[in-house]
Amino acid sequence: MNEAMFHQMKSGKGFIAALDQSGGSTPKALALYGVDESSYSNEAEMFDQIHQMRSRLIQSPVFNGDRILGAILFEMTMERSVDGIPTAQYLWSKKKVLPFLKVDSGLADEVNGVQVMKPIPQLSNRIEAAKKHRVFGTKMRSVINLANPVGIKDLVQQQFDFGKEICAGGLVPIIEPEVNIKSAEKEGAEKILKAELDQFLSSLSADQNIILKLSLPSEVNLYKEFTDHPRVVRVVALSGGYSRQDANVLLAKNNGVIASFSRALTEGLSAQQSDDQFNQLLDSTIQSIYDASLT
Repeated sequence: MNEAMFHQMKSGKGFIAALDQSGGSTPKALALYGVDESSYSNEAEMFDQIHQMRSRLIQSPVFNGDRILGAILFEMTMERSVDGIPTAQYLWSKKKVLPFLKVDSGLADEVNGVQVMKPIPQLSNRIEAAKKHRVFGTKMRSVINLANPVGIKDLVQQQFDFGKEICAGGLVPIIEPEVNIKSAEKEGAEKILKAELDQFLSSLSADQNIILKLSLPSEVNLYKEFTDHPRVVRVVALSGGYSRQDANVLLAKNNGVIASFSRALTEGLSAQQSDDQFNQLLDSTIQSIYDASLT
């Protein structure tokens, strides 16, 4: 593993930008960016549009490793180029931003109050592709809707099983058991999740390092002890549907946790903005998320 990359993720100041909307969430992301469905006539054109949006973000002079530690990419983004350079390599060589790859294939239907990931038969191929592109780590998401101990245990088990395979491939997995912020059982689910994470973290060996990506908890500093765990490189928080302002306020209360925001990062950005307008808003957005990640 690249020591400079690992040191940046472990000790750097900043946050992770989540730029990994996949097929299902791309139309919504484009609509929020001011590109409606009449602007493209098929999936290929849709992905061209989202790549233009991501390229504009990545190439912005305010998007760099001074405040952004890493960026999570969708597989198709990794396989494309920015300014003639493969995207993941552009991020590290030009911006000093660590590239991550989303490796899951979406969510299964809800069982026992949770949505585990669909099977990932392509995982070994995705790990190899990520290494070829000099990617630092991976990301995979599952969702907890209810405080069901059986479901939460199964979900965390799946995350760590895949996580250990990713560690064996030489990458650092982001383990993301998202708790639905709209759940009426959110606080109870988070307490069950914490206990399961604690147990599974103790099963990791000295050469298995992970990043935890968690919903902003109802109880402030619920996950604080994980920020000091020897196997946890970082604890990062997803915005989970909160507005940027609300997500930043909640994040700042959770000491040692940094952001890994998606929609909250791109909120307000538009294809219709001039480059000056776009960069000015992105600069203030990045600064606000950076500040909230320093507490």
